[in-house]
Amino acid sequence: MTTVEITTLILVVWIVLIITLERLFPYRKGLPFFREGFWVDLVWYTIIQSYFLKILIFQYIIEPIHEAYPWSSWVSVSHWPLALQVFFFLVTHDFYIYWFHRFQHANAFFWRTHEAHHSGKNVDFLSGSRSHIVEIVINQTIEFLPIILLGASPEVLPIKALLDAMFGMFIHSNLDVKLGKWKYLFNSPELHLWHHANYKEVFHANFSTKFATWDYLFKTVYDPKHKPGNAPENWGLYYDFPKDYFLQHAFSVKRFEEKKLLKYPLFRKYYFFRINLWNWFMQKIKKR
Repeated sequence: MTTVEITTLILVVWIVLIITLERLFPYRKGLPFFREGFWVDLVWYTIIQSYFLKILIFQYIIEPIHEAYPWSSWVSVSHWPLALQVFFFLVTHDFYIYWFHRFQHANAFFWRTHEAHHSGKNVDFLSGSRSHIVEIVINQTIEFLPIILLGASPEVLPIKALLDAMFGMFIHSNLDVKLGKWKYLFNSPELHLWHHANYKEVFHANFSTKFATWDYLFKTVYDPKHKPGNAPENWGLYYDFPKDYFLQHAFSVKRFEEKKLLKYPLFRKYYFFRINLWNWFMQKIKKR
């Protein structure tokens, strides 16, 4: 099996494991599997957006830069052991993500490229996929460009992508797990779910993605030893946020009230098109 095939298989097993554990040991009890925004996160953010942004980032950003600046001809990590290469890019990128994530919460403009990620009231394994296009382009370019420029082994890309996906699902999962002393090294739902809670105390806290060390080291950790609460107002944003994928991106440019737009006939047709299509499809199935 190729590295891509192996990492894909591991990812599938990981998804099944996380989903199963969420049902057995939920952090917040009673959350439905098909919660609000599930299909937006799965179809639009995870599948469609990821597919097109992968093409944009690799073919139209990383490859042209690599051709213009062939750094690997004079600075290369290809002679390093594979494990060391993966570890190097894992730690350096995670260090960058901590500071950029922290900056997004402190800067009004860049907060608009991040707020969608915090908009969900029901946080689970799929919630980490909800990220603004601009945020993804910036972060994944900075993540994968050095791997290409420094001539890393081809295996590094799929392995790094696998670890990103696994950690992203884990820290957002609705899973009641405690890591004990390991929490000072690795991030977990115990800390990161607080970051998605609607409290002022955590707006500037718990920025780490993989390594919780950064939060402890730079004194941004928030660990009150209890859960945020189960009510919708305990989670997500304190202001109304659009539920539609395209409106979520439009909202980052121009503020508006989604409900007020329903007075326009064309908008209503667009807004309810997928819902009506889904209902029509389900009725056809039932008739069969």
